[in-house]
Amino acid sequence: MYIKELKIGNVKLNNNLILAPMAGITDRAFRIICEKFNPGLVYTEMISAKGLFHNDEKTKQLLNMQDEKHPIAVQIFGSDVESMEYAAEYVSKYADIIDINMGCPAPKVVKNGDGSRLLLDLDKAEKIIEAVVKKATVPVTVKFRKGWDNDNIVAVQMAKIAERAGAAAITIHGRTRSEFYAGKADWEIIKEVKESVNIHVIGNGDVRNSADAKEMFETTGVDGIMIGRGALGNPWIFEQIKSELNNETFSITSKEKLNLILEHLDLEIKDKTERVAIMEMRKHIGWYIKNTKDASKIRDRINQITDRQELIDTLVEYFKLI
Repeated sequence: MYIKELKIGNVKLNNNLILAPMAGITDRAFRIICEKFNPGLVYTEMISAKGLFHNDEKTKQLLNMQDEKHPIAVQIFGSDVESMEYAAEYVSKYADIIDINMGCPAPKVVKNGDGSRLLLDLDKAEKIIEAVVKKATVPVTVKFRKGWDNDNIVAVQMAKIAERAGAAAITIHGRTRSEFYAGKADWEIIKEVKESVNIHVIGNGDVRNSADAKEMFETTGVDGIMIGRGALGNPWIFEQIKSELNNETFSITSKEKLNLILEHLDLEIKDKTERVAIMEMRKHIGWYIKNTKDASKIRDRINQITDRQELIDTLVEYFKLI
């Protein structure tokens, strides 16, 4: 009833639960771990259009999709039409879907006029969507927020602009830029957006379990749900929601959790140096072990480790105790 196939342009998703793009988090390693639990679609970290335009190697590395399940959406950001056109053409070689970021609240992004800053310039937003749709050879979607602040709520307007400009689907996060990730997401605005357009609408914000997912589907009528922070330390959330909405039970053992962490670690090491990968994994391990016995104590210990084998031994020893 709630979980169903979704078609975005010519791309078929096996289900309508989607991993959100998260900077510094949804790299190839984390996507592969999530893909084990069959989300309908996963997103890359947001990729700078200017970085691609200027042939930046670090930016291009974010397009590494080796050994991954598809479909994969690549999210690009920028406010310069020329570089966004270039990025649309460039990314079309890799992506099943291209998403335009018009929601990122980070100061370093908005100060350049990118991300959610575009919600204050809807004419420019429309030009960018039109340009990307024209240059892309895959379906284009747009992710945006409720508005810039409570004096500038533009979600319904933005949704209509995206549809008019040729977007195949939109994702709406029910917070303003000024709220960042605080407070409660406004699902009522998501419902209004859903009722205002004919393209697929994906809801985003505060879905952390199957009860939340059910409530969002029922409250807003969205076609799909995007999950971001709910997947941190909990990549099995997609399978869990699907199972529980079908009145089936879902559980994961400590041993399975440990094996996932170790696989995640080795995937990170494959793409980065051992030292960088271990430092990246610190936050993930913190999320994986949240609310378990002596979690803060073991987290402090892990944050001092820089050697792969020592980290593995520490985790194995810890998981014997929980």
